[in-house]
Amino acid sequence: MSTVTATAAPETAPEPGTGAGRRLVSLDAFRGFTMFWLMGGKAFILAIAGLGLGIVPDVLRYQLTHTPWEGLRYYDLIWPSFMLMVGVSIAFSLRRERNMARVWRRAAVLFLLGSLRESISAGTPYLIELSSALQPIAIAYVAASYLSARSVRLQIAVAAALLAGYALLLAFVPAPGIPPGTYERNHNLVTAVDLALIGRAHPEGWGTALSTIPTISTTILGLLFGELLLAGKTPRYNAKVIGLTGAGCLAAGLALSPFVPVVMKLWTASYGLMSAGWASLLFLGFYCAIDMLGYRKWAFPLVIIGVNALAAYLGPTLVPINRVTNPFTRPAAAHIGAFGPVLSAGAVVLSYWLILLWMYRRKIFLRA
Repeated sequence: MSTVTATAAPETAPEPGTGAGRRLVSLDAFRGFTMFWLMGGKAFILAIAGLGLGIVPDVLRYQLTHTPWEGLRYYDLIWPSFMLMVGVSIAFSLRRERNMARVWRRAAVLFLLGSLRESISAGTPYLIELSSALQPIAIAYVAASYLSARSVRLQIAVAAALLAGYALLLAFVPAPGIPPGTYERNHNLVTAVDLALIGRAHPEGWGTALSTIPTISTTILGLLFGELLLAGKTPRYNAKVIGLTGAGCLAAGLALSPFVPVVMKLWTASYGLMSAGWASLLFLGFYCAIDMLGYRKWAFPLVIIGVNALAAYLGPTLVPINRVTNPFTRPAAAHIGAFGPVLSAGAVVLSYWLILLWMYRRKIFLRA
């Protein structure tokens, strides 16, 4: 991992038509919003929910946890949102310089950082852990980068083929003792391949080897959005295309769901389509509010996180800052009842954010 000093975030570039030095702020803000939950935001919001606010706490608790198996919640959209944003960023970064050797180096560093993060989290060495975000991002980053110079038709065809091929694989290929079309937890083709290739399967049913394939489709969709934003079309046209694409993916996923269950941990085709659709619509909301309508000031706290997303992602694992904040918040938290968890969790989020603000003001951005 290297430290880069620059006037713009490492993964972004000037937005067409806005002049040099202006970033696609909506991408930074959306990235920051998505990362917020992983750097302590989830614990902070759930602590607030614990104060009791009618039906709101129940909704928040439901949406801020992963679906145990079948279904779709907001928290299941975080990973697809990352994959989508990686694709958008590829279009901007490779527009400046198309250097595939650099792409491979960055992918290798991201893959190894994924190994490091998982090894520290699990307390034992893990070289391959594709059920965590960084390693699939590394693979999808390389695949989408090779497609970035190709035609839109080819990009769409590859994305569709990967998703359809994966769906057909799960639907029609059996595994020892497992009939085709089986989507049960820890009893499916994805789990069987993991056991055969890497000798283990995730205890919660997360797929590893095979389920990395469809994540590339979501990254290619982001690549298409990035190229659209660079094409010089009007913001209204861009918003229309992103919105229709997101709605179309969502509708296609819903139509497929009676036949292929929506399972994030297997990244089934129905989940891939629905999650990509929702991620597109979320990105559309940020694009319309920030880059289309010009409401930028409110997004500044999120941009601070988004421009240093890698630091925000690795920070809670490499630097568990609660060990620093707890000695100071614990005495006060013990005397304020239900507000105690809010204070403790809020101190963690604020501390991480202040570190990122310090890095931002000194133009320090961490990248692979």
